[in-house]
Formats: sequence, structure tokens, C-alpha cells
Amino acid sequence: MKLKSAQKTVSQSKARFRVIAAGRRWGKSWLSINEMAKFARFPDQRILYVAPTYRQAKTVIWDDLKNSLSDINWVAKINESELMITLVNGSTITVRSTDNKDSLRGGKYDFIVLDECAFIDPDAWFSVLRPTLSDRQGHAMFITSPKGRNWIYDLWVQAKYQDDWEQFQFTSLSGGNIPSTEIEAARRDLDTKTFEQEYEAQFVTYSGIIYYNFTDDNVKVMPMETHSLPLHIGIDFNLDPQAAVIGFQHANGLHIFDEIEIYGSNTNELVMEINRRYPNRKIFVYPDASGAQRRTSANGVTDHLILQNAGYKLQVGSINPAVQDRISAVNSAFLSSTGIIKLTIDPKCVRLIKCVQSQSYKEGTRIPDKAHGTDHMNDAIGYVINKMFPIRRDYGDNSHSGPIRRNTGQMR
Repeated sequence: MKLKSAQKTVSQSKARFRVIAAGRRWGKSWLSINEMAKFARFPDQRILYVAPTYRQAKTVIWDDLKNSLSDINWVAKINESELMITLVNGSTITVRSTDNKDSLRGGKYDFIVLDECAFIDPDAWFSVLRPTLSDRQGHAMFITSPKGRNWIYDLWVQAKYQDDWEQFQFTSLSGGNIPSTEIEAARRDLDTKTFEQEYEAQFVTYSGIIYYNFTDDNVKVMPMETHSLPLHIGIDFNLDPQAAVIGFQHANGLHIFDEIEIYGSNTNELVMEINRRYPNRKIFVYPDASGAQRRTSANGVTDHLILQNAGYKLQVGSINPAVQDRISAVNSAFLSSTGIIKLTIDPKCVRLIKCVQSQSYKEGTRIPDKAHGTDHMNDAIGYVINKMFPIRRDYGDNSHSGPIRRNTGQMR
């Protein structure tokens, strides 16, 4: 299987344990398939691929793995329910996840790939998977995009100083799958820390504050040029409180100039308050996606239908964007890695500013702390910003780093 230069560097390593930090679209999955095939070419080998979740295991690697091995006539049997491939030489390749890490106990493997392992519970490696290599003196490859400085960062650092370990670090560009123009597009879209982590494979240290890019430069008074401008309103549905942020779009981005926070309320009352403040306006709303089923009002009508009946234009998908995607979008809007500010807030929005300044992650995690009620306003602004200025997650094409070499001959 044809590899790019950076991937060959890893594949040619003789280390028993290899730890690779690589940017998005570098070619991690393709290298993983190549390395599994390399070990499986010997008879009666036991190979395991592990992803953080079952969905990732199934969608990221399974089809490509099957097709790659089938194209070179190595496959004897495919078990779809078990996600296991038996090869003609008796070797097996099994695809699993750490959703239930205890189910991985008891195996004996010659080679394990831990893909996106920065997002895997470290106990899955230290307590469950590491012992499965002992009987057969198996090898392991840890390959991931960084996620702050967690356990995989410690492993990556230690690999430099331990015998039979080797560390690698590659930017997205070095993988040869994304043109430099797309990397620059990502640099413009993302805030500095996110870009360094996602595309330069840096182990970025995040402080506890979630919206670290918010500064005094994001607080300003900006009068509307005309009152005929449409309003853009982000909404988080709750009874305590109903939260909304209200802004208008201009040439350089979005300016939030008003906020609404109503306790012991419902969506009907929120609509009444919006209409009282801004009658006869064209309004785009960016609500919590759960409002398609949720009913905060006593009449049994869903929150989304209430907004539609009020004449508002709904801008919402079937599910909410991932929390970290919303956070990244807001941080990038506050200040991109190229110094562009797309999001500003009027100083009279005291509650929103306080929430943005103070919400933090739970200690030792990337989970937003919701204990102090700062999350509702932040969720509201996240819905509108993520829709208007979304973070593009996959730049460039989705092709593999090289063509599959077809071979009708025997395994070698």
C-alpha cells in the first residue's frame, strides 16, 4: 500500500511502541490500515484496531479496511456483526471500541492500533490492553490528534526517553493530503489554539476558562445603520431561565446588542418579550435543536413551532452541533488566529459578558461546568455563531493518501 513520505517514516520505525501526534487529514487511518496489513501478512497473527467509540470504529476504518484487503485477495472471511476479518493465512484483524473497555479484556494480540487515543480512557490502555500484548510480545501504535496535555501527551514525551519506544509529530500539511491554501483557510477560520492543536498537532495547554479569546476588544457600542436590518437571535430553551442573545449582522461579522433572561418562563413568554422590544422586524432565530420535540409552554406546542408561528425564520439542524464545535466557533469569532474579530458584544449585555468571562471547564476535563448557571447564555450565543460562522472540520479532499495497489497474487 502506497504511503506518503511522512507516513513511511513511521512505518519504517523498528520501535515496539510508536506514539504519533498528527494533524487532521494527515492520513492517520490510511497508515493504520497499512500497519495492520504489514503485521497480518505473517500467518496466525492477531491484530486489534481500537477507536474511542463504536461509531468511529465502524465509520472511520471498517469499510476502507475491508476494501483494501479484499482488493489484494487477502480476505478469507468477513464477520460484519463482530467486525472481524479472517485472512487466508489464518491471521485476524478485529475492530473494536472502548465504549465498554472491559469487553476488551482477555485477548492476546500481536499488534494493536489505538486510533484517536487522546480521546480514549487511559485505563483502557494501562489496565486492559497493555496486558493483552504480553503473551505474544506484541507491538502497539498510538495515533491521534492532540487533545490538550492529557495522558497521551505524557506517553508521547516519555517515548523519547524509553527503550523500544519512538515519538513522532506531524502537521496536517506534512501528510500531503491537503493543499497549503486549505491550511491557510483553516488558519483564518480557527482561533490560534485550536489551529495549533488540530492542524499543527501541538499539545496545547488550555486554561480553565472556556472562552479564552474574549477580551475588551470584543466589547463595544455599535449602533445599527438602519432599523430595517434583520435580527439574529440565539435561543437556549429552559424554564429557569429562558435565555436569548440578540444581534445584527454587519460587513465584518455579528454584533450582539441585547440579551433576554427570564426565569420561571416559557417560549411563549420569550416570544412576547422579543415582539415587545422589536415589533415588526424580520427575525432569524437560532434555537436549541431539542426544541423540535421540547415543550416549555403549557399548550403542548413544541418550542420550534411556537417560534415559527410567531413568524420567525428558524436556522437550526436536526441535532445540536457538538459542544466543542460551538465553543471553537465562538472563540474563533472572538479572535481568529489571523487576528480577525467577527463577534462583538454591547457593554449593556452585562449577563452575557459575565457568562462568557467566567464559565470554565470542570477541573481536569474538557467538560463545561454548568454548576453556576453561566451555560445558558453561552449556549445561546454558541447556536447562532456556530450556524453563521461554523468551524470547518475537514479541509481538503477526503481521498486516501495513496491508491490501493491491486494484487491478484499471494500474500507476502
